[in-house]
Amino acid sequence: MDLPPTSPLPSLFVSHGSPLLAVEASPTGRFLDRLGERLPRPRAIVVASAHFTHAHPTVTATPSPETIHDFGGFPEAPYRIQYPASGAPGLADQVATTLRDAGFPAGVDGHHGLDHGVWVPLRRMYSDAGIPVIALSVDPSQTAEWHYRLGHALSPLRRQGVLVVGSGGFSHNLRALDWQHAHAAPYPWVTAFTDALRDRLLAGDIAGALDWTALPEAHRNHPTTEHLFPLYVALGAGGAGARGRLLHRDVEMGGLALDAFAFDAV
Repeated sequence: MDLPPTSPLPSLFVSHGSPLLAVEASPTGRFLDRLGERLPRPRAIVVASAHFTHAHPTVTATPSPETIHDFGGFPEAPYRIQYPASGAPGLADQVATTLRDAGFPAGVDGHHGLDHGVWVPLRRMYSDAGIPVIALSVDPSQTAEWHYRLGHALSPLRRQGVLVVGSGGFSHNLRALDWQHAHAAPYPWVTAFTDALRDRLLAGDIAGALDWTALPEAHRNHPTTEHLFPLYVALGAGGAGARGRLLHRDVEMGGLALDAFAFDAV
């Protein structure tokens, strides 16, 4: 599905898969390769990453953030990757202030780099690393509704040319994956959950999407919540009345759902 020119930018949710997504030819990798070209080029990017967790909302303010290789057990290729995007300390301060004004105890971190939840999709979307990037933490101890409000506070950034991205996984139960068969058919319990959540997002049923634990096989798909909650940051950043647009769907290893959405009022 092509993205029509929009002003402001939509917010995005992308499933970042494994670190190998950064280097392998795959349907999701090829989708991300095209995605950056289908959007107006942003002046900066804020990524709520599943791999940046904190007890309080935290944004990175590192001028030249390092590329963090926060994973193990993979072939050598992803460990060699550097994503030398600059940071945006001024934007980080703006984001923290905006969140504080919305009632969140937000802070900035002037040392933290970019984890693979940030640089894996961005390396495919913007391979030149020419857009400043800051990361935003998620808090697995909170709720979907809390993350939705967090994202909603950031929705005005979209009118300032800032792309707000949630980077996680539409289904994320690593222990259940068929690691030997990348193209294994989706498990029925994955389809049951992802179909239900996708339907709610596409219908603009925000209340139904927030009530994710009521969906079929919810906890089997997300035994932990850090990969799900970036979705709700993106949903909130889409603004009041946001409706999801499905940009991509795929399932790897039977249980790793890799849906991607744009959110805005349509």
